[in-house]
Amino acid sequence: MNFSDLGLSDELLRAVADSGYLEPTPIQADAIPLILMGRDILGCAQTGTGKTASFTLPMIDILSSGRARARMPRTLIIAPTRELATQVGDCFDTYGKYSKLTKALIIGGESFDEQYKTLDKGVDVLIATPGRILDVLARGKVLLNDVKILVIDEADRMLDMGFIPDVEKIVSYLGKIRQTLMFSATMPEEIRALADNFLLNPKEISINPPSTAGKNIDHRLIKINHKDKKDSESLNWKKRKKLRQILSKEDISNVLIFCNRKRVVEIVNKSLLKHGFNSSCLHGDMPQNQRTETMRTFKSENINILVCSDVAARGLDIDDISHVINFDVPLHPEDYVHRIGRTGRAGKSGKAFTLYWGEDDQLLSKISSTIGKQIPLSELYNKDETNKDSDVGLEPRKKPAQPKKKKTTKSNKNQNRIVKEETPTGLGDHIPAFLIK
Repeated sequence: MNFSDLGLSDELLRAVADSGYLEPTPIQADAIPLILMGRDILGCAQTGTGKTASFTLPMIDILSSGRARARMPRTLIIAPTRELATQVGDCFDTYGKYSKLTKALIIGGESFDEQYKTLDKGVDVLIATPGRILDVLARGKVLLNDVKILVIDEADRMLDMGFIPDVEKIVSYLGKIRQTLMFSATMPEEIRALADNFLLNPKEISINPPSTAGKNIDHRLIKINHKDKKDSESLNWKKRKKLRQILSKEDISNVLIFCNRKRVVEIVNKSLLKHGFNSSCLHGDMPQNQRTETMRTFKSENINILVCSDVAARGLDIDDISHVINFDVPLHPEDYVHRIGRTGRAGKSGKAFTLYWGEDDQLLSKISSTIGKQIPLSELYNKDETNKDSDVGLEPRKKPAQPKKKKTTKSNKNQNRIVKEETPTGLGDHIPAFLIK
């Protein structure tokens, strides 16, 4: 099947051809004709399946007739994160270059004044995060009663982030006569209940359910020898050592490194930078301008290592990811599929490494059940490190024995006082590993 078989306009087909795409993905082939017919859609599709284009392409054609009025957008797309909203906006720019559509991107971290000016002129497409659109609504800067198409993207992530009440409030501002498109990577009961409230006789499309792992991906486990539950610092120290070994030995074009916590994202990135790796990080607490700049430099290949959290990376569509490394085992099996799904795309092979220790066995068992196979151990990276020069698998050095106290003179009393003042305060005897390793 070709894009020309889907009922798209010649101008839109030209924009698609300019982008280098020849055949639609399964979700595009299924969703585009139905959206053009005006049907409500409930789509289950993972990141990387062409989901965004499956709704932006038909929307561009639908909006080619008509005109927006000031502060009254004709369509509304709600996305859970600023990065995903920006990506949707980029998609409209790419495929709508031969149309005269106008759009506004309403996200946090950007100037209110500039966004208001755009809305005042009237826009065909309004793309927004839940919190920001509610803020704009509260200020009376936009009216949603003229919205003809509503898109709720990454609905399950909205659920995870606690945005569903916000989405319900936003939808209450819309008119009843509209076309609604809802997309989600998973389909829990809460999302189905939401669909029942928002969608009218929807057509359900399911592509690549979450239990499907990419066929072109080589999955490997790397065990970290550690026993003490209470000594998490030593565990993470060992994991950072092992991570650097992997990055040094693998033939990497671009790599995503996933951590479960934002604090760990920053620590791992600082450690890599200190050891000379070309890395950056991405998590939800970073200012928007910093996140945008990080993605720009990563996509332009000025950096090739990105340490990130699940929420920050969800929905990002980045080409040529050769490796995915789970610094932490994901807490949910679906997140494992989402993480590794960013490599092994477009017929290319990819590698996915997961660092784990004994306490992660239960999580790994659930992941294996979800993807339908056991993940093998990596023979290369699970070998015992016997070389004294190796910087992997070695325990942090123990504190040297304290010398016997000498008689204190007035001069070395001052010296002792200076040394004590140089030790970080508020940490007791413990200095965080990222300050020293």
